[in-house]
Amino acid sequence: MVRLNMKLPQIATLEEFNVPTPRYTSYPTAMAFDDLTAADVAARVEQTRDAQRPLSLYFHLPFCRALCWYCACNKVITRKQERSAEYLERLLGEFDARLPWFHDQPLVQLHLGGGTPTFFLPEEIRKLGQHVRNAIEPAAESEWSVEIDPRELSEDHVKALVEVGFNRASLGVQDHNKAVQEAIHRVQPYEMTRDAVDMLRDHGIKSINMDLIYGLPGQTIESFNQTIQDVIDLGPDRLAVYSYAHVPWAAPAQKHLERFGLPDAHTKLQLFSNVIKALDGAGYSFIGMDHFAKPDDALTQALESSTLHRNFQGYSTWAGTDIHAFGVSAISQTRDMYFQNAKDLAEYEAAIDANDLPIVRGIQLTEDDLQRREVIMAIMCSHDVQFSDFPGFESCYETELEALNEFVERAMIQKTETGFRVTESGRFFVRNIARIFDARSGSQRAFSKAI
Repeated sequence: MVRLNMKLPQIATLEEFNVPTPRYTSYPTAMAFDDLTAADVAARVEQTRDAQRPLSLYFHLPFCRALCWYCACNKVITRKQERSAEYLERLLGEFDARLPWFHDQPLVQLHLGGGTPTFFLPEEIRKLGQHVRNAIEPAAESEWSVEIDPRELSEDHVKALVEVGFNRASLGVQDHNKAVQEAIHRVQPYEMTRDAVDMLRDHGIKSINMDLIYGLPGQTIESFNQTIQDVIDLGPDRLAVYSYAHVPWAAPAQKHLERFGLPDAHTKLQLFSNVIKALDGAGYSFIGMDHFAKPDDALTQALESSTLHRNFQGYSTWAGTDIHAFGVSAISQTRDMYFQNAKDLAEYEAAIDANDLPIVRGIQLTEDDLQRREVIMAIMCSHDVQFSDFPGFESCYETELEALNEFVERAMIQKTETGFRVTESGRFFVRNIARIFDARSGSQRAFSKAI
């Protein structure tokens, strides 16, 4: 089990490395995607498809009733409930059209992301889940997970989810302090979160994750310590504690938050340092970057067995999966390709209505991309790189190894004759370390800051 007693880095070091940096849920990142047609994708899938590769399905359900001002996700704000039924029909149509690409692969994961998946009515969630089950037999012990806004959850929702096989839930919490909630335009009392957790557990949901954000307006060391303690008392199996990404050029609503003032970089680091100490004291393992889990959770077991992986949903227990994603803006991943649907809802709907696939861009990976991806994933997931895992590593990455010396001098990396590993203090800067091996990162402005 990974337990930490991490010291706060010097403020000068923090400021130096607090630069825009990818989160590496993929490599290459989505910024490297270019035009790629549905015909291009279909041809490549036909050439490379392997019926033995595990399958993960992702459905993007984009609707929210109100806008949370911190959010930079692709979402559609509407109070028109009829939009969910209209969208679901198109979503199932896209799924059916692509079914031949993966119908005989073992289904090990399914995820509903948003937006707010529980904006959809219970009968619509039931319809989606049953439609997938009728098409593909899930593997034994498959993971079915759903993102939940406690403000949009009823007992009928939970019953529908359990009926079709969902066994994991991720609750958006962010912060329990009322002043912070008002500043971010998301009022969600602690009692509402507690009741949602109780309801999910009462109906048999096995695993619960909670998402928190540090660096929001109005957060103080004391107030966020209380939020963390509240969450520990609720006992989620997993926690994702994200650094707030202030990217108002991509999410204009974030400009509202500037009126309230945002914590500076040093305060943000103190907030996260306190999170680590509190969760360590409560028995959670530090999985990596911003994820924590109980010792008996599958994420912790994957970390200890070196099978942990990252994808567009964050850290995952399954490596080597094909991810087929559906809905507006959804990104899919096969062995050597990423491809993305139209980001605009009207464009997505028009493609489906014309019996076309809504795929508009992506990238086919080169052999260099594939190896760099494995190196970056090793840094992000196991925090350890062994030269023997990558033929010709020292000759291929001579420049990169030289660049790592700066991190060695700051005790963020330890080098050995056979490889290198990220130290505990280096984990604060694991994104910066991974970027050394990124040959495609492009403009820094596109990414959030590392801390």
